[in-house]
Amino acid sequence: MYVKDHMTEKPYTITKDVVISKAVEIMRKNHFHRLPVVDDQGKLIGLVTGGLVKEKSGANSTSLSIYELNYLLSKTQVQDIMIKDVKTISQDVFVEVAAQTMLENEISVLPVVDENNKVIGIITDKDIFQAFVELLGYRKQGTRFIFAATDTPGEFAPMAKCFGDNNANLDSLAVYHTKERGAEIVVKASGAIS
Repeated sequence: MYVKDHMTEKPYTITKDVVISKAVEIMRKNHFHRLPVVDDQGKLIGLVTGGLVKEKSGANSTSLSIYELNYLLSKTQVQDIMIKDVKTISQDVFVEVAAQTMLENEISVLPVVDENNKVIGIITDKDIFQAFVELLGYRKQGTRFIFAATDTPGEFAPMAKCFGDNNANLDSLAVYHTKERGAEIVVKASGAIS
């Protein structure tokens, strides 16, 4: 499962001279919370998020009236508040690399860039959750089997043969290691299972 299979392709982007109120309007209108900021060639130079706008504008703690705050947001450009040291990822890496990068950096979004640092996509924590759900076959019809197993080579071979002998299709497979129960093999299968 690659980032390119789960990212949003050709995401909305803005340039650094866009005013904050316009950026907020774009995010609100399109139901997302992050906007990559690019230069004239489409290369990533920053990132603006809804949370960042609230934090930098003081929207939650200001004594300004709503009119004064809106005026301020309509005059301030995103280059004045954007995150400049943005973590990015390539489309050709596994989704788990994106997840690990997000965890390590305590972030929930990664712009996806090409070899020239041009924005070609964006992947969020929500996309990672969706990939996880798909990987485990949650929405597919079928039966889930959980096998207690030892962590030794060849452990799954007899189980796979059993599914094959019963004309079952393996839709998903995962191996979990727990402190309490040891290794577990979780299989989602469909077809003529008897």
